[in-house]
Order: sequence, then structure tokens, then C-alpha cells
Amino acid sequence: MFNDIGPLELVTLAVLAVLIFGPDKLPKVIQDMTRTIRKIREFSESAKQDIRTELGPEFKDFEFEDLNPKTFIRKQLDSDELGLKEIRNGFDLKKEMAEVTDAVHSTAEAAATPLPSGKVDMSKPDTATPDAPKTDLTKKPDTDNRPPFDYDAT
Repeated sequence: MFNDIGPLELVTLAVLAVLIFGPDKLPKVIQDMTRTIRKIREFSESAKQDIRTELGPEFKDFEFEDLNPKTFIRKQLDSDELGLKEIRNGFDLKKEMAEVTDAVHSTAEAAATPLPSGKVDMSKPDTATPDAPKTDLTKKPDTDNRPPFDYDAT
């Protein structure tokens, strides 16, 4: 409950309590506060117990802390019901990255091979239709082949 209060803040609260209530009334105020906190805890524990009994025997292991989304997600991911540990262990990131870099380097080397005329072909090789003519990337594309502008679509 008070995990985020530092020692300087506790000293400040104690000095304020002495100044506000005085040294003679301070023990009585502390007793009243601890009694109130104890009653609130007892009330919440009895409410939790009532909810557990009302839910029935199939929810005996129900914990109210599981209703916190962070706790729920952490509990679900830590359990091995989904098989995430096998997926995590089966995925080798270094191997995948090595394959990707090899593929990139091999494509870059194939694209950078000079043609007999001394020019470098930077167009993508078309593997689907090897007999198709290569497109000349130095020419401007036809402006007549643009799709018609649709005023209603914008």
C-alpha cells in the first residue's frame, strides 16, 4: 500500500502529524487509524469470502488479483497451454537474420553484374515470364494509361 513512499516523506508525515494533533493526542489518533484500517481489511476479506462461496465449488481457486489485466496476461503467457514456449524456442533469430542477409547480398550481387556494354542493369529480374521484354526504366511512363480520376471517391 505504501510502497512508493520514501523515508523523507515518512518523516514529513510524522512531523505534520505531531504538529496537527499534538504529542498528547497522537497515540490515540494512531490507534483509531489502525483500528479503522483493520476493520476495512476485515470487511474486504469477508466480502471476498462471500463472493467465493456464492460462486460455488468450481471457483475455489479463483483469485481477485487475476482480475488485474497485467496479472491475467502474465499468468496466461506463463502457462504452457498455448505452446508459446515451444514456439519461442523453435524460432532462431540469428539463423533467420543470416538467411535474410544472404538473400539480400545475393540479389544485390546479381543486380550489380555489369552488362557487356558496360551498363549496369538495375531492373528487377522477371522470373514469371522470362520471354517478356524488359521495361526501359529511362523512359517516361505513358501518362495516357492512368486510371480515370473519380471525384466521388475522394
